[in-house]
Amino acid sequence: MSEEQNVQDKIIKKAWEDAEFKKQLLANPKAAVKEAFGIEVPDTIEVEVVEESANKFYFVLPQQPSKLKVTDESEVLIPRWTP
Repeated sequence: MSEEQNVQDKIIKKAWEDAEFKKQLLANPKAAVKEAFGIEVPDTIEVEVVEESANKFYFVLPQQPSKLKVTDESEVLIPRWTP
């Protein structure tokens, strides 16, 4: 499991278990992640959290790797704000 997926899993689990964290995550994701996990998301990165429902599913299409400006292929798999 990638570090990115591990962080995402922890955020999801906490949101499922902690209603106040979920509320904060939906309202101000950067502050919620910083407070709960100590991860500071740079100002240059925008974060939007949406909640799926029984009849609404969100599909995230990642940026095409060939369009990223990276020097190391491993950087494509891990967002720049992951610890």
